[in-house]
Amino acid sequence: MAVDTAEASAKEIAKNGHFSRQHNLFTTPFGSKPGELPVEAGKYRLIWSAACPWATRSAIVLDLLGLTDAISIGKVAPLRPVEKNVDWDFTLDPNNVDPVLGIHYLSEAYLKADPNYDLRPTVPAVIDIASGKVVNNDYFKLTNYFEVQWRDFQKADAPDIYPEDLRSDIDALNQIIFTDVNNGVYKAGFAQSQAAYEKAYDQLFYRLDWLEDRLATRRFLFGNILTDSDVRLYTTLARFDAAYYDKFRCNKKRLRDYDHLWNYAKDLYSIPAFKKNTEFEAIKIHYHVSGHLSGTSATFAPVPKGPDASVWDTPNGRSKFGAIENFK
Repeated sequence: MAVDTAEASAKEIAKNGHFSRQHNLFTTPFGSKPGELPVEAGKYRLIWSAACPWATRSAIVLDLLGLTDAISIGKVAPLRPVEKNVDWDFTLDPNNVDPVLGIHYLSEAYLKADPNYDLRPTVPAVIDIASGKVVNNDYFKLTNYFEVQWRDFQKADAPDIYPEDLRSDIDALNQIIFTDVNNGVYKAGFAQSQAAYEKAYDQLFYRLDWLEDRLATRRFLFGNILTDSDVRLYTTLARFDAAYYDKFRCNKKRLRDYDHLWNYAKDLYSIPAFKKNTEFEAIKIHYHVSGHLSGTSATFAPVPKGPDASVWDTPNGRSKFGAIENFK
């Protein structure tokens, strides 16, 4: 659900200059109760972008849990189309068409679901393949559905990253991470007043310092088990130095200036599902070029050459806290 600076709708900027993210329209849960989305293998396609943190966490969880045989995956390009600057397109695919859905733009699936849809088409989006309609774009709860309602389709050794006995604690931490970190960088980056920017900036770095202290004594956010909370925090950390530090003026510290947060992020990156779905070039293209070129084809915007991504593969030392208990 990433937003480009030039594309932040006036609807999402309050009179006091604060950024307020648009709501999700398609929030029907997955399940077996009447009115819920049926959990059926082969019925849905997840559309994501390697640029977007909300979408990337869904892609990571699908890989972690082995759900990619049950739910197919399509990917939109990180560079927004100039002619439709609030859309996503499938220019990564042959003929610029999603090979399963047969559409050029993600908005086509939103308009099939609701011909009057006038919000930004967002990722992640779960699309019913038969009808071509978006059925769920609830980025906040989507990974939880994959973790619980889709359990029957997970691989045999899938880690339980949303354990029942920790769900209330995970949910509480997820809300903090979302408010202050995941969405916090956007509240700083899209602020339209100095006061709004400084409030978001201060809260973001207060929370990063708080998380730095938490990770000083444990491998992951809940000890030696990998959880949904780690996925959520990771996707913002992975974009921090490449995009948020300069583009969103979150420049008090870089991620790599934190001892524990930095090594924690590298530890997660060493897990194949995280590394596979982290594309630094796509991140830089989206945040540094898409918003700059929106609405014009005449302006040049260079893709930053740095920061050096090879440092993500350097030793992280987090194994000193012990082995990961719920993941092999």
